[in-house]
Amino acid sequence: MKTKSLLFSAFVSLCALTAGVTTSAVAKDAPVVNASAGKLRGVHEGDTTVFHAIPYALPPTGDRRFRAPVPMPRWEGVRDAQEAGPACMQPPMATGPYNRGEVKMDEDCLILDVTVPDGAENAPVMVWIHGGTLIWGSSQSPMYSAAEFAKRGIILVSINYRLGVLGYLAHPELSAENPDDISGNYGLLDQIAALKWVRENIAAFGGNAQNVTIFGESAGALSTEYLLASPAAHGLFDRAIVQSGYLFTMPELRSSRHEERSAEKIGKALTTTLGVSGIKGLRAMEAHALINQSAAVGYAPYGTIDGKVLKRQLVDTFDQGEQAKVPLMAGFTSDEIRTLSFLAAPYPLTPEAYAYDIRVRYDDMAERYLDLYPAATLDKSKFDSTRDAVFGWASERLVRKQAEAGLPSFLYFFSHTYPAAVEAKLGAFHASEVPYVFGAFGRTPANWPAMPDTPVERQFASAVLDYWTSFAKDSMPVSAHGPDWQAFGEDRAYMHLGEVPTAENHLFPGMYELHEEVMCRRRATGTQSWNWRTGFIAPPLPATAQACTSR
Repeated sequence: MKTKSLLFSAFVSLCALTAGVTTSAVAKDAPVVNASAGKLRGVHEGDTTVFHAIPYALPPTGDRRFRAPVPMPRWEGVRDAQEAGPACMQPPMATGPYNRGEVKMDEDCLILDVTVPDGAENAPVMVWIHGGTLIWGSSQSPMYSAAEFAKRGIILVSINYRLGVLGYLAHPELSAENPDDISGNYGLLDQIAALKWVRENIAAFGGNAQNVTIFGESAGALSTEYLLASPAAHGLFDRAIVQSGYLFTMPELRSSRHEERSAEKIGKALTTTLGVSGIKGLRAMEAHALINQSAAVGYAPYGTIDGKVLKRQLVDTFDQGEQAKVPLMAGFTSDEIRTLSFLAAPYPLTPEAYAYDIRVRYDDMAERYLDLYPAATLDKSKFDSTRDAVFGWASERLVRKQAEAGLPSFLYFFSHTYPAAVEAKLGAFHASEVPYVFGAFGRTPANWPAMPDTPVERQFASAVLDYWTSFAKDSMPVSAHGPDWQAFGEDRAYMHLGEVPTAENHLFPGMYELHEEVMCRRRATGTQSWNWRTGFIAPPLPATAQACTSR
């Protein structure tokens, strides 16, 4: 009976999905492609054709909630792909620069958009993975317009993936349902399914299926790291760009380690807190209620180390050389924490109290810490230390590891800002590079500090776009509006995207070494995590370990 129920559910879903398939006279002249997935009718937008809301998997609803995505069968007829689709389910977002206002959402959200430049033939492909803490976000944001990519001959694919509890819940009952005895990571599996779709279908749009670059910012960057680490994603992309990524500890499926409860325990605790009877109760909940209530009680989505989709901690994957061997670009902004101030706890009121506390917490590493984050500049030290512990160290670590593997690897530091951001005391804040990556003048969210639309700013954006898209073409980031970008190596070359792009060396000497040893010591104990806790909120540093001091 269960098999019959699943088959009937799939049939009903397929009927609902093919309701969008039509051979009507509407937009008959619009371009049609015949992909492996089926025929699609797009819409002309400027010098591009856009195919909106293409389903790459069956709706993850009903019995498919909390399960790996099921590939979308080929549809009959021509499917209209002319209107934007919904975001995945997500709770309301607090007011601030990232709030995009009211969002149309649906649990049936496993869709992607493809933007194709006119005349595309064997074009490089870039796949954008949106950020939002794995809780919020959508591929449909106006800020992610692909027009500037198309001008540079790039096909841009922007994907949705399940968020929050719907995307990352692990639970013993879910593991028992799975033939591999694992659960969680559904949002990551969605991304893998989308990349498989790209490999199988993008040639029909004029794209080169063997030249695919994945890129994302914040949680999109974390997702890119997960894809670099996951054996299931290897071979599905050819380059990666990580914008403000981080390498926090992840929960293991069944073991509690590094201060992290097991993912299954987290899932069981959630069902208890919500007052429902296991997975059956969670599947019976209305999607809005489930996503909102789980967020309200503090459920935080992360990847789960299950031994199959994610085999081990990200730092361990790269240390053991198990990551995807692809060229990499990574970097971070100078003022990441100004819009993420909750990550930086209030510091002691006096420089003397701060210095004393650091010496207690960091012991033999205290003087190195104070050299980088001195007591004389408390406010700056608070923000810089958290920025480096979260984003700076992670960016350099990723680039170093790929460079050590003999792959072209490029580091950047983004400090470009403008009057409205300075006036708001935000500087080059978290995600402030994204509008420049997309050339998104006039398309930022309502509360985003207004970007000046001037020739100087547009030239800077052109340089950023050039670097990103040329890297996607052949792993060599170049621009007529900036200097040559040297690969990371012994001279620790990086691109400083400041007022103008400048090629420099040795970003923040001593920063990487400090935070690498801190992580190494915490990891060696097995009882401490490595994340945003630094300085005044850091747990006391464990004693030195030979494996860490010799690094």
